[in-house]
Amino acid sequence: MRATQDHKAVQSFRDLEIWQRSKELTVLVYRLTQGFPREEVFGLTSQLRRAAVSIPSNIAEGQGRLNTREFRQFLSVARGSNCELQTQLEIARELGFGNQEMLDEAEGLSRRIGQMISKLLSVLKLKLTER
Repeated sequence: MRATQDHKAVQSFRDLEIWQRSKELTVLVYRLTQGFPREEVFGLTSQLRRAAVSIPSNIAEGQGRLNTREFRQFLSVARGSNCELQTQLEIARELGFGNQEMLDEAEGLSRRIGQMISKLLSVLKLKLTER
């Protein structure tokens, strides 16, 4: 299902493409960070993983609230976590950490998710103004 679909028509957060892609990104980030230096386990590795996990988690929690205003709030948090993740991926690249192809893939997927979040926020804002 598309990210712009009315969230009340969705049976589960698992039906949302935006959640599916963000979960895919989280798994990718975990695989990417497995190749990071050992001394980064409590540094950048941990930060990247927490930011990545936050994205699908907030999408799921927001959709589960079944309230458009709350869903938008949780999407805003997911958007912030996605921006945090993008920053950390750039830092990892500059430090030469991780597989460069995986970094490229993660950055591209993160940008796509950011676009999806923005579009869904706009659709939900429009829904609120129509009430």
